Amino acid sequence: MRIAVLSSGGKDSSAAWWWAMCRGWDIVAIVTVEIQDGDSHMFQVPSTQWVEVQAKLAEIPWVNVAASGTVDDEIHALENALSELEIDAVVSGALRSDFQKQRLECMCQRLNIHSFSPLWHQTPIEHLSGMVKAGFEIMLTSVSCEGLDHSWLGHVLTESSLMHLHELSNKHRFNVDGEGGEYETFVLGGPIWSRSLKVEGEEQHTASRGVYTIHSVV
Repeated sequence: MRIAVLSSGGKDSSAAWWWAMCRGWDIVAIVTVEIQDGDSHMFQVPSTQWVEVQAKLAEIPWVNVAASGTVDDEIHALENALSELEIDAVVSGALRSDFQKQRLECMCQRLNIHSFSPLWHQTPIEHLSGMVKAGFEIMLTSVSCEGLDHSWLGHVLTESSLMHLHELSNKHRFNVDGEGGEYETFVLGGPIWSRSLKVEGEEQHTASRGVYTIHSVV
């Protein structure tokens, strides 16, 4: 099975990537949709340019797909990029967004390839706990909900801090896995790679959101 993994560099993409590796499939490319303007209903926006470093460390080609941030343009650009690859399937980290999953599946039908979403409807805390225990170094790169203050920016989850995150999610009623956009992540290390990445960056704060902007990754 020759596949492409859709990756934003965050936790869900990395878990899907690991799942494909564990199946012994041939990962032809790591594909990132880079939003050029504004936010996206489909894909993560911050830190996606650094997926290139993750892919290089895994010795897998990286395909960067520029898109405007509208759903139609995102899917059209991604479909064009995937059509140039010799692949049998696409693997994504979709968790609970029917909007995202359905559009990826329709795109794959047009390309006559399979669409796999191995994380679909996993129990959120079990999903995160399993990743932390497996050695994934999940760094929070943005926070945008009540209950998550700026002290979480740049924090790498541990078993202890994940339990605290879970307690906060119950108290403030946000998704512990960030599926509603409460926070975003970038993965520094884990069983996919031979070593961990080191990053340098700075915090930027607004009234409703905090972002850890990564300036360099080695």
